[in-house]
Amino acid sequence: MAVDYLIYTFEVVQNIHESYPLYVLIPSMFLITGIIFYYFWKKHFFEETFQNKIAFRFRLVNFLVSILLMLFYVVFVTNSAAEWSKNRYSNEISKAGIYSFFAELRNNKLDYKTFYNSIADEEAFKIIRANLKEDNAAFLTNDFSIKRKISDSLDINSKPNVVFVLIESMSASFMTEFGNQENITPFLDSIANQSLFFKNLYATGNRTVRGMEAVTLSIPPTPGQSIVKRPNNANLYTISNVFKSKNYQCNFFYGGDGYFDNMNAFYGGNGFDIYDRGRGSILSDAIKTKRYNIDDNEVTFENAWGICDEDIYNKMIKVADENYKKNKPFLNFIMTTSNHRPYTYPSNKIDIPSGSGREGAVKYSDYALQQMFAVAKNKPWFKNTIFVFIADHCASSAGKDEIDVKNYQIPAIIYGQNLIQPQKVTKLCSQIDVFPTLFGQLHWSYTSNFFGTNVLKKAYKERALIGTYLKLAHKTNENVCILSNQKKNANYKWNPISNHLLLLPENKSKLFETIAWYQTADYLYLNNKLK
Repeated sequence: MAVDYLIYTFEVVQNIHESYPLYVLIPSMFLITGIIFYYFWKKHFFEETFQNKIAFRFRLVNFLVSILLMLFYVVFVTNSAAEWSKNRYSNEISKAGIYSFFAELRNNKLDYKTFYNSIADEEAFKIIRANLKEDNAAFLTNDFSIKRKISDSLDINSKPNVVFVLIESMSASFMTEFGNQENITPFLDSIANQSLFFKNLYATGNRTVRGMEAVTLSIPPTPGQSIVKRPNNANLYTISNVFKSKNYQCNFFYGGDGYFDNMNAFYGGNGFDIYDRGRGSILSDAIKTKRYNIDDNEVTFENAWGICDEDIYNKMIKVADENYKKNKPFLNFIMTTSNHRPYTYPSNKIDIPSGSGREGAVKYSDYALQQMFAVAKNKPWFKNTIFVFIADHCASSAGKDEIDVKNYQIPAIIYGQNLIQPQKVTKLCSQIDVFPTLFGQLHWSYTSNFFGTNVLKKAYKERALIGTYLKLAHKTNENVCILSNQKKNANYKWNPISNHLLLLPENKSKLFETIAWYQTADYLYLNNKLK
C-alpha cells in the first residue's frame, strides 16, 4: 500500500489531513526535535561528529564494505526470509522497513509458476472445467480455456435495468442479520428479507480493486497486483460484454477521481462510460469510452476520497432518467466512498456525529442507500430495475493466522420487485458468483469466460477463493488450503467460533484443486485468453 499510494498523493495527503490532528502533531514533533537538538548542541555532540577528520582510505574501506553488504542482501536475501513465524503480526513487524519497501517495488507482479506450487496445465484445466461443468453449459473449445455457452430454455430476452452498488468496506459483521446488535444497517437488514440474500459469501481480497476484479471479471485473485491495476487490462471479457450483447448502456460511477487505483483506465477500457470527480490529474487515463465530470453544483459534501454517497446516488439517478428517456436498458455500476477513513459525511443525517468513527460511516452508508432507494421508487424505471448491493471487502482483514478467514465474509443482496424471488442462500460462495447467479435469475443465454457460476444450480460446488497480496486460499466448508509465495502450502481446519486455523496433514486432492483455480486464472491472463 505504501508503494501504491505514492502515486495518489492527493487522496493520501488529504486523507491524513482529515483523519489526524496535524495542527497538534506537527508542532509537537518540531518542539520535541528542537529540545533534543538544543541538548546535543550544548553537549558539543555535533562538533565531535562533523569536525572529526577521517582519512580517505578509511572512508573508502567503509564505503566498499557497505556496497558489498548491500549487494549481498540484494542477491541472496529475499523479503520473504522475514516470514519466520506462523504469527502474521510478527512477520509483518519483521518486514516493516525500507528493505520491504523496495522488495514490493520489485515484486509488484508475481509470476505464478515461479513463486507458487504448480501442476501440469493440462491437469489444472481438467480440474477447473470439471468444477465449472453444468447441465446448461457447453465449452466452446477443448484447449486451455474456460469459455463456454450458457443456455437457458426460459430465455425470453428480458432486459431489466441493473443498479449495482459496490459498497466500501461493508463487513457482514455490521449487519443485524449476522449478529450485530448496534442497529447500524437498518435498511440493508430490512431489504435483505425481501431479496436474494447471500448469507455465506466471501470477498476475494482485502482491497477495493480486488472486489472490482472479482465482480467485473469473475476471476479468482491473481498473485501480486490486481488485474485492475496491471498492464494489458483493456478489452477483457467482462460483465459489460454480456450486458452489451443485450444492447445495454454500461456506466461506472465513482465519487473521487477515477484515476485513483487505475479505475478509469480499467472500466473505460472495458466498455463502461465513466462518471467521476475529475481533479485534473497530470497523468492521463487510457479511457476508450466517454468520460463525464461530476460538477461542483452536484456536490453537497466531499472529503479526501470523493463526494458523499448521497451525491453519487443522485448523479446515478439523473443518468438513469436519461437512459430511460432514450428507451435504453442500463447497467449502472457505483463504487461508494463514505465508509472509509476519515469517516466524514454530511451533518444531521444520522444520530452519530460525522468523523467519530467507523460505526457512523457504516450507518451513513446505509442511510444513503435508503435515500437512494426512496427516490428510485418514484421513478418510472423502478419496477423494471434490479438492485444489487455487495461489499468490495471487509473493514479489516488483520489477524494472527496466514489468512483471517472471518474478515472476508461480506453481505450480498439482489433485489427486484416482482423480478427476483426472495430467498436466503446459505451455500458457501464467492464474489465471483454474484453476476453469474444474477444472469441465471434473468434466464439469460450468454457466453461466459467467468470462473463464477450460478450458486442456485444443483451442480454448483461450494467454495470460496480468498487471498492477500501473497497468500492464496481455497475454502470448502471448514477446510482452508493456503498457497504461499515460497512454493509452500498448508492445509487447515477453520474454527468459525474462535476464527483460528488448525493445521491439518496435507491433502493432495484439496491442494491440486486449490492450485488449479489460481494457476488457470494466471495462465488465462498472461496468455491473453481473458480478451
